[in-house]
Amino acid sequence: MSLPKQKSDPASPRILITRLSHIGDCVFTLPVLCELRRAFPQAHICWAVESPSHQLLDDHDALDETIRIPKGWVKSPGLIKEMRRQLREYCFDLVIDPQSLTKSSALGWLSGSKRRIGFAKPWGRELALLLNNEKVHPQSKHITLRSLELLRGFGIRNPRVEFRLPIAEEAFEASRSFVNEHGLQGNYALVNPGATWNSKQWDLERFAKVADHLSARHGIPSLILWAGDEERRAAAAIVDQASQDILMAPPTNLQQLAALASESRLFISGDTGPLHIAAATGAACIGLYGATQPDLCGAYGDHCVNLQAAYQEGSAKQRRRANNDAMLALRPELVTKAADQLLSRSDTFRAA
Repeated sequence: MSLPKQKSDPASPRILITRLSHIGDCVFTLPVLCELRRAFPQAHICWAVESPSHQLLDDHDALDETIRIPKGWVKSPGLIKEMRRQLREYCFDLVIDPQSLTKSSALGWLSGSKRRIGFAKPWGRELALLLNNEKVHPQSKHITLRSLELLRGFGIRNPRVEFRLPIAEEAFEASRSFVNEHGLQGNYALVNPGATWNSKQWDLERFAKVADHLSARHGIPSLILWAGDEERRAAAAIVDQASQDILMAPPTNLQQLAALASESRLFISGDTGPLHIAAATGAACIGLYGATQPDLCGAYGDHCVNLQAAYQEGSAKQRRRANNDAMLALRPELVTKAADQLLSRSDTFRAA
């Protein structure tokens, strides 16, 4: 749905957010959306996003519309022309670019918006430094707080951190069907061994040891998450190595994963999208870090504990291609201790 061309109204601006990927980074950007809606209740707010992250945005109560962006569009002259045509129809007054890379800033530029706000160096990179015409020098480290600083130009100085992750009732029905079938209502942990980088992967045997600890010490069974054949094999290996109360989780989309996480006792994962989805639902989380840094991209909130014993130095490309030695510096005892501490707290960590 495009908007008719008309004179811009400062009270109801047309705003585009260009955070295309990745899943975790899109979750980290949700507070920007929520704050924009609070500041401009009459605005028409759109979000340009790639698949599968759109699953987390389509029904968000602060968002009017998602604009689905095909992957690789920036390398296709035909798709560039089509993106320009589509975006110009909206007559955007303002573009917020938390990603601040070529592909995100190019969408803002193609939209024709006169205000295109992104990051200065080092957070702004590639052609974003040329295509965004208002550049912010953030003071915060964590990506969630850093992204909110893009709103300083609107007088928003003390923004709230709200995610309001939408979870469809159908997703709850699917997750509860599995949970009820196995008698796990309100008493299960989720373990996510998958990671997009080899350098973010922890040892499968260690995940099994942690799952065994949760069962023996707290009486909490673990569900092992997976997506795709490779992760399914890894999940099956953990189930085989663990001694008791360990199950393969059902296949899930992002909405169903969020539903499972929101009603779990604990969520354990490396730095990847499912961890940040779980944190946004209010689930108690333990994040395992080696190739990335918790102060920049840790699971966000007081209900989360992020663990790091060593850091893989180097550029993003070098860290992505590295082995997982930094992750292996994390001993299972550190994770079980963090689990004991989180589970002993009296509050439920559920988001307001």
